[in-house]
Amino acid sequence: MHALHLRLPKHFVLEERLEHYARAIEPTPRSWRGCWAEACYPLGAGPRSAPGRFKRVHVDLGCGKGSFLVEAAQHAPDVLFVGIDNEPICIAYAAQAICEAPISNAVVVPGSANHIKAYFDHEVSSIYLNFPTPLPKARDAADRLTYYNRLLDYHEALREQGRIVFKTDSLPLWHWSLDQFRQPNCPFDILWASKDTRHEHPGDPETGYERKLTAKGACVYGICAQAKPYSALSHMPQPYAHPKYELNCHRSLVDYLPDDLSSLGYIPHGMEATVTNLANYRAKNRESPHA
Repeated sequence: MHALHLRLPKHFVLEERLEHYARAIEPTPRSWRGCWAEACYPLGAGPRSAPGRFKRVHVDLGCGKGSFLVEAAQHAPDVLFVGIDNEPICIAYAAQAICEAPISNAVVVPGSANHIKAYFDHEVSSIYLNFPTPLPKARDAADRLTYYNRLLDYHEALREQGRIVFKTDSLPLWHWSLDQFRQPNCPFDILWASKDTRHEHPGDPETGYERKLTAKGACVYGICAQAKPYSALSHMPQPYAHPKYELNCHRSLVDYLPDDLSSLGYIPHGMEATVTNLANYRAKNRESPHA
């Protein structure tokens, strides 16, 4: 997710925070693969073997400090929300937000998208990808959270007709992500793609990033896609069988920027250096056309 630039409070001790809010942290997510809805019900109210189950399981992948996670959980108390982040500081803050809410239907996991198949087995109803780091360089394309092969992993974590909801302030990343969902034999159907998600689909809570970025003039671009039935995928060839796979997937986000960079009214977060370097490169070439 986005690189952290957190201003930590004085005397902040990460280990103490993690220990203090440990009830909201699940350190062994692989243990509950396939049974999250039952094993986590009810959170903080007795043994894990207590009867009952949550109605659905939703995953906030790259949950940050947990503002979206907590607000979404408050609106749907019968749904289990699992926040995942690979930054220990984010885990500490998100766990604190859960404990102070207080809510009993949210938990945070120290982990990453690389292991989502190891954490969940066809049991998640929704995966939220809120403002992931764009990673503009072509060599980093496979690490973007909407990369085609990651979509295949998400499909294995989702239940029948489960959904991915992706939001970003980066128009280049949005266009590139649409290309991923449109790859041959992608296991998802696009339900909607919006260049003004907050206006057209206002129901979801805002993340902390969304509030900060929209205050700076960002638009929120979004995609919602639904998992195809497993029966429809049984004869699908692997993606590398398609000759255009490499070309379409391993692309720089520079390819999606306009020719006239001055037309950019807003530079996406995480792409500032890319845009600046590209503008300088183009200006140098204009000055020295035969260099």
